[in-house]
Amino acid sequence: MKSVKIITLFPEFFASPLSTGLLGKAVQSGILSVECVNLRDYSEGSYNQCDDYPYGGGSGMVLMPGPLFRALDMVKAGPAKVLLTTPSGALLDQETVKKLSREEELCIVCGHYEGIDQRVVDRYVDWEISIGDYVVSGGEYAALVIMDAVARYIPGFMSNRDSLREESFEDYLLEYPQYTRPGEIEGMTVPEVLLSGNHGKINQWRQEQRVEKTRKIRPDLYRRYLSLKKEMDNGS
Repeated sequence: MKSVKIITLFPEFFASPLSTGLLGKAVQSGILSVECVNLRDYSEGSYNQCDDYPYGGGSGMVLMPGPLFRALDMVKAGPAKVLLTTPSGALLDQETVKKLSREEELCIVCGHYEGIDQRVVDRYVDWEISIGDYVVSGGEYAALVIMDAVARYIPGFMSNRDSLREESFEDYLLEYPQYTRPGEIEGMTVPEVLLSGNHGKINQWRQEQRVEKTRKIRPDLYRRYLSLKKEMDNGS
């Protein structure tokens, strides 16, 4: 079983995602354990304050170190890796997801406002992770993305393991185009090869489509694919 603890100002954010879909099934079946920790429970004072103005001036507020120190000391289990969701973190990619999936316990700290006090990062954080070069209104969105991506590697999470191997980014290629019934709609038809029943030709077509789609849409990934292919062709 994989265990994930999420430290957040808004634990109610996760109620719906953790009760529906594959994540909900994983929690209900016991292959995934998720605990949402309310940071305000570790604040001091009658106002449950968790943020304050930044030293040196500037706009916005910063999450205070005290509540986070206390929360992390309480919920962090031994070898658990601590992740901080932050737009200034390393960009999340499939290789990072795979590395995280090998950890039995993860603790995700949801960044908020202008960020968190750097002393929390220095003492506790193992990974600073961003889900993209854009800003959202809270780290909860990123935490959910990370958790879902990692959970897909838990045995039993997906009923079809082949689906995981064929998904985008597994070998730096995007997924091939998908078609379903009807075979024709408003003059638009399904490629004949998919109706042929020849699985060798179907697999070849799909691979060609993946390469071409990646070349057009994600030239950065295409270059990584070419490097990987060259290494494999050279037997390294």
